[in-house]
Amino acid sequence: MIHRALSVFLLSALIGLCVPAASAAAPLRLATTTSTQNSGLLDHLLPAFHQATGIEVHVIAVGTGRALRLGAAGDVDVVLVHAPDAEARFVASGDGTRRYPVMKNAFLLLGPPRDPAGLRQATDAADALRRIAAARAPFVSRGDDSGTHKKEKSLWQAAGIQPGGPWYVEAGQGMGKVLQMADELGAYTLTDRGTWLAYRDRIGLVPLVSGDPRLDNPYAIIPVNPRRHPHVNYPAAMAFVKWLRSPEGQGRIADYRLHGEQAFTPTAVRLAR
Repeated sequence: MIHRALSVFLLSALIGLCVPAASAAAPLRLATTTSTQNSGLLDHLLPAFHQATGIEVHVIAVGTGRALRLGAAGDVDVVLVHAPDAEARFVASGDGTRRYPVMKNAFLLLGPPRDPAGLRQATDAADALRRIAAARAPFVSRGDDSGTHKKEKSLWQAAGIQPGGPWYVEAGQGMGKVLQMADELGAYTLTDRGTWLAYRDRIGLVPLVSGDPRLDNPYAIIPVNPRRHPHVNYPAAMAFVKWLRSPEGQGRIADYRLHGEQAFTPTAVRLAR
């Protein structure tokens, strides 16, 4: 009887070793936008998070649409994205647990310094896009269902225009590659401020339209729902959420600068400066 009990105990222990449960100590799979990577923000944040918690983060940098699809499939543990309407649908569908605001920056309409479509005279972002379409000036779109692409489509809709034709190029690429492509073509494009700051010295494009409230760019983090996908590392996801929204995490976001300029503004806590 004792030998049988011991055998059952050893077998259970062996099974436990072969199939470890998700825990905060296990690696965290993060799906996020190319802007958080291209801007260098993740390289600034993740080592500090690892030092504070011991959790290693495996990053998949894609467009927001794909990041949310990875979350819905249970292929990642948490998503950090910037498309509020799509995020609300992700949570409402039960794929994510809750949307936690983390930070924001702004979108910019960039173009060649000579500005052939006259965007410097535009009254707002929608007017700027109408000027681009009227001039048939080249415009490079992300074309990848990213948060930036979703914002761009909403701005074209506000302008009352369905873009298309030889002047409108859908790249299907991340933000860094789109900036390089637009620069080579002497084209206009929409970008987030963080990525533009990171690429400013590599391209000749300049900001021509900013400050329109419709160009606000909020980011949020959403854990994948463990009730729908029991295998996800929910403890590590929540540890990352809490750290990003803590005074330490928010302070590091605020302190991240490119060319001496703040790239992102924290939105979870008010920091004393």
